[in-house]
Parts: sequence; C-alpha cells; structure tokens
Amino acid sequence: MSRSRLKWPLITDSNPKSPVSEAYKILRTNIEFTNLEDKTQSIMITSTRMREGKSTTSANLAVAFSQAGKKVLLIDADMRKPTQHHVLGLSNRTGLSSALSNQHELLEAIQKTTIEGVDVLCSGPVPPNPSEMLASKRMEALLESARESYDLIILDTPPALVVADAQIVAARCDGVLLVVDCGTIKKTEALKAKQKLEHVNARMLGVVLNNVKRGRDDHYAYYYYGEREALN
Repeated sequence: MSRSRLKWPLITDSNPKSPVSEAYKILRTNIEFTNLEDKTQSIMITSTRMREGKSTTSANLAVAFSQAGKKVLLIDADMRKPTQHHVLGLSNRTGLSSALSNQHELLEAIQKTTIEGVDVLCSGPVPPNPSEMLASKRMEALLESARESYDLIILDTPPALVVADAQIVAARCDGVLLVVDCGTIKKTEALKAKQKLEHVNARMLGVVLNNVKRGRDDHYAYYYYGEREALN
C-alpha cells in the first residue's frame, strides 16, 4: 500500500515539523513523563461526544510515538462507528470484532500500515453486542497478548457520554486521555465524562483540548495537555 492511499492524511506523518505535529510530540512527552514509576503501555482515548477529534488524535499520537522508536498497535475499539480503517485506507473486513468472536486470531486480524512502527487492529464488522465483547475475557486476553508484542497500545473508543464502552475499556488500560472540543462542548459535559471514567477507577492522564484558537490568524487545531488546568 502506498502512502497516497491514506484517505485522511495524518499531519504527524505528512508534515512532522508543523506546529500541530509538534503539539502531538509535546503530548507524547507529557505522557511519557506522567509517571516514570508506573509503566503506561496501554492508553485509551475517548471524548465526551461524537466528532471531537478522538480518532484523529488516536492515529496522530500513534504516529508520534512510532517516530520516537516505539512499536505501536492502534486498536479501533469503536465497534459502533469505526473510523481508523477510513483514516488509514485499510480493509475493515476483519478486525477486533473478528478476533473477539474467535473468527480470527489476533495476529491474523492485525494489519500493517505504510507508517513504520504502526500496526492497526481495525474494528471489523459491526457486532450486535459491542459492550459485551469489550467486557469479555477474550478482550482481556487480547490485550495481554498485544502487550507482549508492542511497546504501546492505543485504543480508540466510543464517546464516554454516549455508551458504556469507554468505561469498560478504561478499566483495562493503564491510562486514559479525554479529547474535548473547545468550540462545542460545555465544561459540565466534560466533567461528567471525566467522572464516569473515574467511577471505574480509570487513571486519567490528561485532557486534550481540540480546536483551541491561539490567535486571530492562527486557526489550526491545537492540542493542549493538562487535566488540572482544563477541568478543575
């Protein structure tokens, strides 16, 4: 697959020196230094509601970590409205749902990308029971298997205020990032999403504020890390 087949070009890959790419690198560094004693190998990324940029953040952060020499597995755990196969121009015929339903082994469902160091487990066909599949022992075993082969696992999940999927996955991950669109989401909504995640003892790594306007003539999406400043 050639690089041109990326349907939604990732800024960290296409323009790694851009201000937005640098912001992702800052986010990567902050995650790495959040807690040096506790290893953060699996990170779940969610949002409060739809269309806040969680999937774009997930993919770009995966690239940013790969550029630092990490072997990354990006899992599209949004089996209701999957996105990553569109972002990366991959087939969604097999994926997470296939692996969780025993139709394929994990290694058979994982796909390579043109980005060195980044593999992807797409969502697969939409199942009738995504929450139950994510809560299954098979999902737990899948994550444990992935930990043996990858330095970092990034999971893109449905929004936290829409369905229970994010809470289920958060309980099995080392850390959680909450993506919030500054232009559309109220602080009360973001706090509610944060509280739902903390209810399952999720380890909040921080909040990514999307679409922050830094200046009158500067309208690119900017990602800011800092849970305390954003939601306290």
